Amino acid sequence: MSRTPQPATEWQPAATFGHRLVIVGFGSIGQGVLPLILRHIAGLTPARITIVTADAAGHALAAACGVRMLVQPLTPDNHRAVLDPLLGPGDFLLNVSVEVSSLALLEYAASRGALYLDSCIEPWPGGFTDPALSPAQRSNYALRESVLALRRRLPRGPTAVVTHGANPGLVSHLVKQALLNIAADLAPDEPEPQTRDAWAALAARVGVKTIHVAERDTQVSLTPKAVGEFVNTWSIEGFISEVCQPAELGWGTHERALPADGRTHETGSGCAIYLLRPGAATRVRSWTPRQGPYHGFLITHSESVSLADYFTVRDGDRVRYRPTVHYAYHPCDAAVLSLHEFAGRNYRLQPDRRVLMDEIVDGVDELGVLLAGHAKNAYWYGSLLSTADTRALVPHNNATSLQVTAAVLSGMVWAIENPQRGIVEPEDMDFRRTLEICRPYLGRLVGAYTEWTPIDDRGELFPEDIDRDDPWQFKNVRV
Repeated sequence: MSRTPQPATEWQPAATFGHRLVIVGFGSIGQGVLPLILRHIAGLTPARITIVTADAAGHALAAACGVRMLVQPLTPDNHRAVLDPLLGPGDFLLNVSVEVSSLALLEYAASRGALYLDSCIEPWPGGFTDPALSPAQRSNYALRESVLALRRRLPRGPTAVVTHGANPGLVSHLVKQALLNIAADLAPDEPEPQTRDAWAALAARVGVKTIHVAERDTQVSLTPKAVGEFVNTWSIEGFISEVCQPAELGWGTHERALPADGRTHETGSGCAIYLLRPGAATRVRSWTPRQGPYHGFLITHSESVSLADYFTVRDGDRVRYRPTVHYAYHPCDAAVLSLHEFAGRNYRLQPDRRVLMDEIVDGVDELGVLLAGHAKNAYWYGSLLSTADTRALVPHNNATSLQVTAAVLSGMVWAIENPQRGIVEPEDMDFRRTLEICRPYLGRLVGAYTEWTPIDDRGELFPEDIDRDDPWQFKNVRV
């Protein structure tokens, strides 16, 4: 295991911004990012910040920071009227809410000449769970296609960064750095890519077959999960939305057979597939340096689609190369128990909910990317952030939220420094600049090769249909 040298912790302003900021949503991410914004964005005084939120959670923090809070749920009918007095040309709309349409706020920010950032693409209420919608319509692939259609309609204008939290977001920058690290070992004369096509060509030459966003959260509280309670280290509503969507993954060119419950999309680039199962009921094998092998949930995430699309090599209309990309998430143990109970309740959310924060006594969030199938087998690169390190760095965060809020901060800084780039995804951004801002908040930034494959020790106790010619087939990864 190698450790990347860490920069000195100096809380210097990362950008200067003399306009107003509106934060939509003030749950764990909104509360966690506020102290970072006040620490690192010079000129953005509390008097220039307004929080618009559906409830009064976090009111004490907002008051202590001197920031105005407006408790007003946003809806399709009222969002423009609520935001009009608060947002104008040059201002910034930061969307860290749930059940508020990202597409609606993207269009609104563009119409007001304001900068924009969100951490995921959200629909209005019911967009993930409406039984009248097909699985394809409830997918992140479909949500991303709607944003890409808006980008084609609005090719220029104020910068709007979509899906820039930890994942999606930070992990796309980690993939680029990981790819350079592998290339330095396998092909040291390769120049650093400067275009999308060059990045995709490098991934193909290096031989990356699959990319796992591999995360293992071991944070723990002394208070055990109670019956009828959902416990998590970040937004429970956000997590539930994800696990109820169909499992999704970018679909690589090395794959030999579509899963029996796999379906392709009829529109767009066709870079991803979905399964006729929710993420809550779909598990995959993956690996992290601290945990080693583990089973995670294949939770749909935008990066599974955008990374697969970004690293596609085409010869005309023919796709010559594309990696399989998916999220392999093992949340904290209390969340696993909560998810098991939630599924047993036929996917009805428990009446009691608890986000672990100050009561966490120990643990690490191990979040990184596993690039596999190349000549050195597999390489993980990412953040090992402990509870103790988190508390030494910034208040109102746990390890999970800090990996998100640091990425939100870095995305805001990049947008402020590049204010006329239109709608951009994380892959379109300067990965070095965003990692530079995030790095002081990521704990240990680690790179590690491993000989592990998803077929290790398989078929001895329970004979299985395993493809031993290519360990990195998705059929081998899926549990």
